[in-house]
Amino acid sequence: MDKIALLGGKTLPRVGLGCMGMSEFYGDNDHKHNLDVLNRSVELGYRHFDTADMYGQGANERLIGEFLSNQSRKDLFIASKFGIRRGPGGGLSRVIDGSAAYVKEALYRSLERLGTGYIDLYYVHRRDPNTPIEETIGAMVELKKEGLIGGIGLSEVSVDTYQTAHNVHPIAAIQTEYSLLSKEPENGMLQACKENGTAFVGYSPMSRGLLTGQLNASTVSQNGDARQFLPRFSGENLDANLTLVEALTELAKDKSCSLAQLALAWVLAQEEFIHIIPGTRREKYLLDNFNSLNVELTAAELLWLRAHFDEGKVAGSRYPEAAMAGIEN
Repeated sequence: MDKIALLGGKTLPRVGLGCMGMSEFYGDNDHKHNLDVLNRSVELGYRHFDTADMYGQGANERLIGEFLSNQSRKDLFIASKFGIRRGPGGGLSRVIDGSAAYVKEALYRSLERLGTGYIDLYYVHRRDPNTPIEETIGAMVELKKEGLIGGIGLSEVSVDTYQTAHNVHPIAAIQTEYSLLSKEPENGMLQACKENGTAFVGYSPMSRGLLTGQLNASTVSQNGDARQFLPRFSGENLDANLTLVEALTELAKDKSCSLAQLALAWVLAQEEFIHIIPGTRREKYLLDNFNSLNVELTAAELLWLRAHFDEGKVAGSRYPEAAMAGIEN
């Protein structure tokens, strides 16, 4: 398995760090501890850090900005996203905005929070159905010409939207959920990325911790943990999915690796242009996730894992119905 691959014009380790959980969605956070984890990640070899303006209503970008102030900016690759405007106080209400005016407004605010003069990879977080994607990408191209952003990316879009955008300007990366439990990118997107030379960034490659074997109903039900509202983590669905995960124990033992590393290695093995951005707030898992680059799975093991997590065996969808409405298929 190749351990590095191109992303936004840079050669990077194929395991990056998803930073969303350091600001919300997974319970309480410790700011100083999160900074320590971010700094430690660089020592371990991480270079790719993924954030978004909506995470913590800007708090996540400010955290990354503070982290960057103590690092060599040129050595790190920062990806952020725009387009989801949340309601006051971080509520669930949101508006998707991909208008040219908002693209620029959002970027300037992100740059200020990050304390940097440029963002290496800037994603459309969700496509605005009321704005032609050509308009959104056109505005991003102007920002790229100004040197404010590097690569242009898209998140959770259809193949048609991706191809239309790519015709306006080459798309550097597509970001979509991809794991043993969520194989939707295989329905055309991975093939299109391969044909066009676009990197693919898989988020939630451990299905929000479900594939680690460390979760249970009590963990998910804690205050501030958004997973309790996701169908895949609810009641009988959670029980069924945990049973699927438990069956990985023997294989992990044979491979002398963790369940999480099995899950991550499976995603990485699908295509050499795939990057993953598992998130964590604990140094133990930071190292564990990065070392998934060293786990080699045989062809037979890869096939067994695919069959074991056949789509028909996975209980519950990724998001509630209302949230799925914003995701293109």
